[in-house]
Amino acid sequence: MSIPKRLLACLTIWALFLASAPRATATAYDAHPKLVIILVLDQFRADYLERYRADFKGRGFKLFLDHGANFPDCYFGYANTETAPGHATIGTGAYTDGHGIGGNEWWDLARSKDNPVTSVEDERYALVGLPEGAKTTPGSSPRNLLASTVGDELRLDTLGVSQVYGISLKDRAAILPAGATANGAFWIDQASGRFITSTYYTPQLPDWAQSFDDSPRIAQALQEANAPGDTTNFYGVVGATPAAVSYELDFAKALITGAELGKHPTTDILTLSISSTDILGHRVGPDSDQQRQLIDSVDADLDGFFTWLDKNVEGGLGNVWIALTADHGIAPVPAVAAKLGLNAATIDLTKLVGNLNFAINQKFSPGEKIDYMLPKQSLPYLALNQPAFERAGINEQEAEQAVQDFIPGAFASLIPPDDSKGPATAKLPPTPGLFRSYTRQQMAQSQLPNTPFGELIEHSYTPNGGWYIMVIPQAFEMQSYSSGGTNHFTPYSYDRHVPLALYGAPFAPGTYHGRVEPVDIAATFASLLGVNQPSASVGRILTQSLKPAADVVYPKAVAARAHTVRKRAASGTHP
Repeated sequence: MSIPKRLLACLTIWALFLASAPRATATAYDAHPKLVIILVLDQFRADYLERYRADFKGRGFKLFLDHGANFPDCYFGYANTETAPGHATIGTGAYTDGHGIGGNEWWDLARSKDNPVTSVEDERYALVGLPEGAKTTPGSSPRNLLASTVGDELRLDTLGVSQVYGISLKDRAAILPAGATANGAFWIDQASGRFITSTYYTPQLPDWAQSFDDSPRIAQALQEANAPGDTTNFYGVVGATPAAVSYELDFAKALITGAELGKHPTTDILTLSISSTDILGHRVGPDSDQQRQLIDSVDADLDGFFTWLDKNVEGGLGNVWIALTADHGIAPVPAVAAKLGLNAATIDLTKLVGNLNFAINQKFSPGEKIDYMLPKQSLPYLALNQPAFERAGINEQEAEQAVQDFIPGAFASLIPPDDSKGPATAKLPPTPGLFRSYTRQQMAQSQLPNTPFGELIEHSYTPNGGWYIMVIPQAFEMQSYSSGGTNHFTPYSYDRHVPLALYGAPFAPGTYHGRVEPVDIAATFASLLGVNQPSASVGRILTQSLKPAADVVYPKAVAARAHTVRKRAASGTHP
């Protein structure tokens, strides 16, 4: 039976219309959106957005506050609030017990007996793009990341057509949120400021990256930071200044242009982590005028970057999704908190470890001075010297239990003796105190309190680091710093509270109160893109912020569909 020519013509016109019209269920396979940006502000507490809201202008933070879905009650769901775990969690939608990244570094005696290894260190690869004569160091890769990221799932489902990149001043912040299948990750050589990468991604820098490094942009950043001519400490002298923010965003523009992000037949992803707020924040704390000035500068730079995206991505910002979040919060400077009456003591970590070594020797090897604790420690995990215990015939359970038993006394020994006579006439100085400690075996076997706090600890378990104890001081306490700064590493709310805001066509603008977590970003984006959630994802889809499907409109339709993507991938003609 033949179809009448008139009907056939109508059907053809209708099919062409359907192929070109935006679909309410548009997904990554149709390049809806063109580009996804996961924007991470390193060490940025969520309360900053309201605290300094009157300062903000243009389309920086106000893009999210006035035109995006803002979730002011976002808290990480684990206790080990450091940079590497935070970035891994944002990308994978999993906690440390799912993605494996427990800290910025840890001891791995099979790889190094002299120093802890970093979360992305990988001696199997070499660094690419270092200046001539630079000291050779191990390369970097996502080898320790045990879970896929939303970018990985996008790459898998589009058979590599979608492009995924990561950028930061820090290697861990560039590598971990992007994932194992990323086309590239770029961070700076701390001495020269040049953007570098690893042979894990490419044997040499792309031409556009080489051109950026060879341009006057480094000298301009040094000039803006009042450090002209300093070619030995870019990270130290520029990193904490507004000059580093604009420098990093200019590199992001170069990458988007050079890698042609947003111009592929499927959606592309860029993870972009701004490091300067963390570099300065450690030095001056969250309450300083300097940090506020830097945040205001970030606002202005984001305004310029979003304006650039609007002009340089096909269809403008209407074809872009942006998630705003942070990898962790921050505690107030102990002196500031103590002045207001909190027991914000500083902890002499060297003395604490020394106290533990002395007590363990008294128990297992009286009269000797064996280092049962490894050197170069950092909280929250205290690393045990496994070979020393094994030589003494002590297994992991006995060793960890012994150290745990001695921790309260080691803390007590940090408290100076009370030489006062009679009642105090003023507030006494803060004193260090232990809140809780947990052995690696307790965490691995879920021998923890059946409470929300116990869940935070369970989610902080990592298989890396050998034998260890997780130590949690009392709130507002941390190891002492010669600079008088502050830190983050605890389960307390000030370290876990971060922004979460979403901008883009599917998201209904508004403020959404109620607890959410950074793991929800990967789950939400995966759902909307039409790809699998990352392999260890535990996040939930933020449905309360989603528009009805019929109301989701993109500026311009893209003809490429899933079958086209697979055809290109099979033929090897994709980018």
